[in-house]
Amino acid sequence: MFFATSSAWAKDDPPGTPASTNVSGADYPRVLPDRRVIFRVSAPDAHEIQFKLDKPYVAVRDANGAWTATTDPQFPGFHYYWMLVDNVPVNDPASETFFGYGRETSGIEIPEEGGDFSAPGDVPHGEIRERWYHAKTTGEWRRIFVYTPPGYDPDRSGRYPVLYLQHGRGENERGWSRQGRVSLIMDNLIADAKAKPMLIVMEHGYGHISGESAHWDYGQDLAVFTEVMLNDLIPMIDATYRTIPDREHRALAGLSMGGGQALEIGLGHLDAFAYIGTFSAGGFEGGPDDLRKMNNGVMADADAFNRRVHLLWLGVGTAEPPDLLSGVRQLHKVLGQAGINSIYYESPGTAHEWLTWRRCLHEFAPLLFAIR
Repeated sequence: MFFATSSAWAKDDPPGTPASTNVSGADYPRVLPDRRVIFRVSAPDAHEIQFKLDKPYVAVRDANGAWTATTDPQFPGFHYYWMLVDNVPVNDPASETFFGYGRETSGIEIPEEGGDFSAPGDVPHGEIRERWYHAKTTGEWRRIFVYTPPGYDPDRSGRYPVLYLQHGRGENERGWSRQGRVSLIMDNLIADAKAKPMLIVMEHGYGHISGESAHWDYGQDLAVFTEVMLNDLIPMIDATYRTIPDREHRALAGLSMGGGQALEIGLGHLDAFAYIGTFSAGGFEGGPDDLRKMNNGVMADADAFNRRVHLLWLGVGTAEPPDLLSGVRQLHKVLGQAGINSIYYESPGTAHEWLTWRRCLHEFAPLLFAIR
């Protein structure tokens, strides 16, 4: 099967603009002013092509073997997509790929009017650094990405608080730096004096012992990953970077699966974390008495908990699956009934997707490491 990007055969002045997530020189996909997307690919030998974005869109073939499909208007933000070529899923050769759904997947950025909080600006910029370290817990080498804020290198005497920020299931440690635009969000917040300069550590949020089956099991994975974080990752970060190595200057947050990890690990180890945030996670169906029994009774004494936990933050999109949305709302409600302080945020109109989580980070980060 022959595929080609469209730059060699696209018409002059086609409508819309190339997506920012296209590979260099690719004219398609194109985003129209009303946020519809035009997909196009050359595949002369194909019999049927669909583009799967929010739903499958059947492409139409022209005489030269070029297939074109136009979508409905899309919600702003980042979205994964792929092609179905004769019912076989493949990536679009015109798109950059991003690790999602457990594999490299095409992605497209739909611009958001006024959504410049995650866009590059004329402000001082930090860096995303890649680092490998050996975890004794699992007996394996693990990769992390670390955001260092503007000024980290010039000021060799400065020390920084740390946010440990986790991805969701099917994604990996690259998610927040690529799909999540964490560095741009933080650069803009810091430049506007809305957030304190901090390090942000993004780990591969899965745990299995080297040589054992890598089959995913949430409970087992969480237990191993907890040990990795507490016994390998945090000590390595504190020994390698200029951190303030105490719980008062350490936060833990994540999206979806990573938000569940943040709740379980954070609430279970308040000696390590004073700030906890969940994005699209943390649903609850019980009442105040059930809450007080969770995590070995860590919330049984509300006053003691509130003195120790400086921030418990819950975020979710209003277009998330109904059971998730209602579950997070219920958790916030029951926390209040139990006397536990929490902050709740809803991202208007967004589903279980990266714009929800970008907005969550944008709201969450300014509340971290405030002077008490």
